[in-house]
Amino acid sequence: MDTEAQPTERDRISLPESPGPEERSRSSLPTRIVEWLPGGRVTLTLFACLAFLLLLSTFVVQPFQIPSGSMEQGLRIGDRVLVNKLVYRFGAGPGRGDVIVFDGTGYFGDGDYIKRVVGVGGDHVVCCTRQGRIEVNGRAVDESAFLYPGDSASSVPFDIVVPPGTLFVLGDHRSDSSDSRDHLGSPGGGMIPVGDVIGRADWIIWPYRHWTHLTRPSAYARVPAAAGGAHG
Repeated sequence: MDTEAQPTERDRISLPESPGPEERSRSSLPTRIVEWLPGGRVTLTLFACLAFLLLLSTFVVQPFQIPSGSMEQGLRIGDRVLVNKLVYRFGAGPGRGDVIVFDGTGYFGDGDYIKRVVGVGGDHVVCCTRQGRIEVNGRAVDESAFLYPGDSASSVPFDIVVPPGTLFVLGDHRSDSSDSRDHLGSPGGGMIPVGDVIGRADWIIWPYRHWTHLTRPSAYARVPAAAGGAHG
């Protein structure tokens, strides 16, 4: 009995068959595009890369340049941060301590702004305690790890409850920041609608010597949830 395995049809190597008319017409379209474009494949590759970058910056991540000293000393004038635009689209919203970029049109003025979230919807935010700290839902927050050296928590006293669906935001350089404190009497009460948040600043990407991953400070970890279940 011959025990040697016999090759089957599918084991055999065969030459590809000539494509039919439909396959030829489909495959010739990219070729015609390449022939039509000045620069040929190089131009087509550049267009594809630009389209990819456009989609990336529109829906995923986007670089922003820091225009002022309101977030010093962590973010300096001229720094470029990479903003995660997906982080709040599929799950939890902005949390206390997050550094966010938002559209301030109608609230802070035309344009995009970068600030730190201090209070989320339902939070009771007060300044200041006897120790000179901000208090959120009855818990004093030690901001010394990111507050600009020499700055107090705020020279402007306030006692507010953040409306649902909005955020109370402050700059880290309190003496050089126009933020929610300055707009308490304006339309919206200085609060930023969550829907106007562009994303969370996750990285400083330029200059290279400032390259840093921005994380949520532990100072907010022990802040209790607000009445009604809001949390950060």
